[in-house]
Amino acid sequence: MKNPIIEVHNLTVSYNKRPVLWDVDYELPPGQLIGVLGPNGSGKTTMLKTIMGLIRPDSGFVEVMGKKLDEVRDKVSYVPQRESVDWDFPANVMDVVLMGRYNPKHMFRRLSKEDRELAVAALEKVNMLPFAERQISQLSGGQQQRVFIARALARQADLYLMDEPFAGVDAASEESILELLTGMKAEGKSIMVVHHDLQTARNFFDWIILLNTSLVASGPVNEVFTEQNLQAAYGGKLTVLSQIADLVASKAFPLREKGLQDREKL
Repeated sequence: MKNPIIEVHNLTVSYNKRPVLWDVDYELPPGQLIGVLGPNGSGKTTMLKTIMGLIRPDSGFVEVMGKKLDEVRDKVSYVPQRESVDWDFPANVMDVVLMGRYNPKHMFRRLSKEDRELAVAALEKVNMLPFAERQISQLSGGQQQRVFIARALARQADLYLMDEPFAGVDAASEESILELLTGMKAEGKSIMVVHHDLQTARNFFDWIILLNTSLVASGPVNEVFTEQNLQAAYGGKLTVLSQIADLVASKAFPLREKGLQDREKL
């Protein structure tokens, strides 16, 4: 592959000597919306954290834009799982977004007028500017997620790694986030997203990484989304997922609980 945005080679990561990722190897094309899928415990979050240098691998290596992460860290932005964040931290929305403008190499640099303008522009993109002075603990789940994405946007990166950005948000927020990611891709950005919903993944992504501790498949969505690959990744769980999907379709059950969308807008 020419000029891959991410290269992962022979990567093995373990917790307490138990492999979470085993001998994973792939390359990803730039300018794509990339989904990382697999069952719970398959190593999806570990993959993102290892790429970001937050976890040290047992073996193998990662390159970003053809270099070590430390050489291009200012071009990479990371959105962790919302559940991993202490939302009671005393900060307002603008404070959180401005964190995206800090550079680890220049931690004591004072924020400039340009930094604040970029933060405002990022909040406008996620429709959260009216909440700039609101404490983050007072926001709904979908609003908190959009603030974290705004922080990532304020960084002005080329590569975005997002861990479950659609988790715990209502349908309207999901659509808004997807529209934003699609716009970022149109601007030439590369976005790697941990995702859990097989039903929407085919329409969301251009490229899929399918994990179950080891790499099951990596490639364009239509090539990866085969019955053989999904069975290899999900096994018996896939049968249950399929049965649930068939039941939802046949009985016309709602995909989301009624009222969630209204609560997100509070």
